[in-house]
Amino acid sequence: MKIKLYLLVLLLSSAVFAQQKQLVTSIDTIKNKIGAEFKLILKTSVDTSAKVVFPNLKNIGALEVIQSYPIDTIKNNDRYELIKKYGLTQFDSGKYTIPSVKILINNKPFLSDSLSVEVANVQVDTLQQKMYDIKDIVSVESTSDWWKYLLLLLFIIGIGAFIYWYMKKYQKKKIEGEIFKTPIEKATSLLQTLEKKELWQKGEIKAYYSELTDITRNYIEEAIEIPAMESTTSELIQGLRAASVKKKMTLSQETIENLERVLKQADLVKFAKSKPLDYEITEDRNKIQKAILVLDKSIPVEVPIEEDMVLNEAQRQNQIRIQLKKKRNKRIAISVGVVVFLITSTTIFFIVTKGFDYVKDNIIGHPTKELLEGEWVKSEYGNPAIKIETPKVLKRMDVEKTLPKETMALIKEMQLFEYGSMMDNFYIVVSTSKFKNPVSIDLSKALEGSLKLMESQGAQDIIVKQEDFQTEQGIEGIKGYGTMMILNPINKTSEKAYYEILYFKQEEGLQQIMILHAEGDTYGNEIADRILNSVELKQASR
Repeated sequence: MKIKLYLLVLLLSSAVFAQQKQLVTSIDTIKNKIGAEFKLILKTSVDTSAKVVFPNLKNIGALEVIQSYPIDTIKNNDRYELIKKYGLTQFDSGKYTIPSVKILINNKPFLSDSLSVEVANVQVDTLQQKMYDIKDIVSVESTSDWWKYLLLLLFIIGIGAFIYWYMKKYQKKKIEGEIFKTPIEKATSLLQTLEKKELWQKGEIKAYYSELTDITRNYIEEAIEIPAMESTTSELIQGLRAASVKKKMTLSQETIENLERVLKQADLVKFAKSKPLDYEITEDRNKIQKAILVLDKSIPVEVPIEEDMVLNEAQRQNQIRIQLKKKRNKRIAISVGVVVFLITSTTIFFIVTKGFDYVKDNIIGHPTKELLEGEWVKSEYGNPAIKIETPKVLKRMDVEKTLPKETMALIKEMQLFEYGSMMDNFYIVVSTSKFKNPVSIDLSKALEGSLKLMESQGAQDIIVKQEDFQTEQGIEGIKGYGTMMILNPINKTSEKAYYEILYFKQEEGLQQIMILHAEGDTYGNEIADRILNSVELKQASR
């Protein structure tokens, strides 16, 4: 019995010794100064078909990983010798232990040896160190580009002055163009302007008749003081007949009939899509002009006793209104010029000093930058739970509307959470699932299924890369990443996007995290890194 026990202990010792020799641990130095680098070296010898995974670590024990060196591969006959180096440092003096590091060889864990190192203070010998006097002040040739900024300032001032002058001149022309002494002068001027537009010659007959009748109705309303703009043609003619009697206007029946005929013709053009001939349009225009002139001459002129005094007062009031209007427009022009000047100068200043991207992202705005700098939320989602930090709370979705019935038949429980969509600037999906029966989960196949689902939703030209992934807690999974073209079904345009998909499996469940954002979006990359670094996985509850 003792012999059997000794043999068992010997076999176990041999197995442990063989496992330790599978992974060789060393370090370039066991004593170094504060902030200096220790190089931890892990070596393993495997066959050519073996799969080896070295962890991505930020810290090993109390030492910080300042650099994770690429794996060196040396081929020796039918075997590979893999060498992985980690650059470690510490900024406090003392003795430290580098704990064991776990690596996977063909999915079997192997632990490195723990090592002791010492970090020493930097000794400064002030007795033997030669001392030097303080150097005199040295004059440096000025390399200031002040003249460039002066030119920029003068350029901005010139732009502001030009804008102010243009706005003032434009407002003045506009005001002068709207001032007429009498209604007949205004109507005659507008008729001449209408003819210069040549609307009916260009085929815009409806627009021509609309302006023609508006000019006529506006004149009648201002000169004869009846509501011509809001009246129908019949109401207008009836009101005109009543006004001619009331005001004792000498209007012939022919003038009123010609005016009524043109207005009804205009109604047919505007509402019944009638198209008069060219000569009919010319005749209608002449009838309107003649009718307006006849109406103006038929209006009796009433001169009050104190005519000159009233006219002078009216002119004075009119001049006051014009001056007030000019002052108001001048203030508007100055205000607009100052605002434009400030906006232009500020924008140019930031473009010169910070660059166009800074102006675009900070002044105009950038959606993913706002997400990155907003208030983040850390929460748990699903079962098996995924604890993750995101810029927005993820919304629960109905999985039955997303997955086919064949897939849902195999799933005992599935929960899906997301923010955004594939068409948005940033898209994140977190899903967890538990299966009804024990199944062998192939994470690569699960990744392939996710990409096919995205393809059905508008993704094209998908480029796929795959690698092993490990969380900070040491949980292993796979990571798929690459680019794709997202087709917008509304405007039929495509945009290149970058995606990352993580898959983890447990005995009863599957956990997935997917992130999608525009290719080349630096803020999107920062958001994705922060999200992936926050991932914590929990075991499935039964």
